[in-house]
Amino acid sequence: MPGIRSIAVALFAFAALAPPGTSAEVTLSGFLQQNTASNTVTANPDGRNYKWLEERAQLKLDATGDAWRVLLKGEVAYDHLGRQDEGELREGYVDYAARSWDLRAGRQVITWGLGDLVFVNDVFPKDHEALFAGRPLEYLKRGVDALKLGAYPGFASFELVLARFRESRTPDAQRFWLFDPMPSVANRDRVKPDEGDAGLRIYRDIAGYDAALYLYRGYQRTPSLRPNSMIAPTRITYFYPKLSVYGASLSGRAGAGVLSLEAALYDSRQDRSGNDFTVPNSQTRMLAGYQVQPVEDLTLNFQYYAERMHDYGAYRAALPAGFPVEKRVNHYLTARATQLLQHQTLRLSVYASYNPSNGDYFVNPELRYSFTDRLWGAVGGNLFGGKPWGQFGQLSRNDNVYLQVRREF
Repeated sequence: MPGIRSIAVALFAFAALAPPGTSAEVTLSGFLQQNTASNTVTANPDGRNYKWLEERAQLKLDATGDAWRVLLKGEVAYDHLGRQDEGELREGYVDYAARSWDLRAGRQVITWGLGDLVFVNDVFPKDHEALFAGRPLEYLKRGVDALKLGAYPGFASFELVLARFRESRTPDAQRFWLFDPMPSVANRDRVKPDEGDAGLRIYRDIAGYDAALYLYRGYQRTPSLRPNSMIAPTRITYFYPKLSVYGASLSGRAGAGVLSLEAALYDSRQDRSGNDFTVPNSQTRMLAGYQVQPVEDLTLNFQYYAERMHDYGAYRAALPAGFPVEKRVNHYLTARATQLLQHQTLRLSVYASYNPSNGDYFVNPELRYSFTDRLWGAVGGNLFGGKPWGQFGQLSRNDNVYLQVRREF
């Protein structure tokens, strides 16, 4: 199993690279979790009424010794809906920290950028199915097998990531109703990139503000669709177009809250002219966010996000008849409110996203209660709407309510 091999490699690396006489401090922890999500509108395409129904256990090993650290986080699950990926290495890496640089090798979760469920410079893989099926928010991020080198010369900090390509997980067509422009074509295959991807983040403090530059060269994380014929297609190939991203972000205090600004140029290297309708056009992404705490234990977060497509004329000319037409500019407004009550053991939260360009919306209310320091439960819902081909509109038949219960140890 890949997870077993990764664990063995990490332990071997720690044993081989740690200097003789290194004293290690080892801790074991984990949790048991039950997660259920049930439809509220209609059954799944496979006829079942559950989006998610599983029991899951996680075991985490954290070993530190002088400048070294090994972290292993593995999970096993019993999926009542029949999915076969019952074991997973969530994270498994070796750290080494020197005076002015550090190194991390193995499977790791990497997060760049500032957005709240809005991704501008965060180019690393996500699990969109986990978000829309009511799993805990930590499952939105997928680990990547990577080498991450940090350098801190003083005038700025650098983070270089060399990774094996890993795609984002999209909702399962057996569990989710999704827009399909060619539903009659059953013969489908998927081609993943042979090469890896690379990213560089440069960051430092500028006059009290956290500033960063981002560079990425790799691939789109979600696949594009290419039929073998537009007139009478018999096969569809899913592939991951080449992509480069050049971005920047800035965040810091502004009045009573925190202001976040972020922008990026998405360079579609596989079709810079915009003439291939199967490849996403190059685009510019921009985000402005503001977070404030008007009273104790109440946090409000507002975001404005926009995407502007390049070469829009070429896109319109290449689009086949009958395919939905995207707008040149898409605007999104998001808001999140979080209220803590009963000595912060009760958390009420709601996240809402609305796209006035096409009417898409996504609303996620949630109530979470900590019974003890190690036992908590949450109940919430996912509500979708908009155009049948929109990001959230295509999910309008997938509204669900969910229950999460976790016992930590």
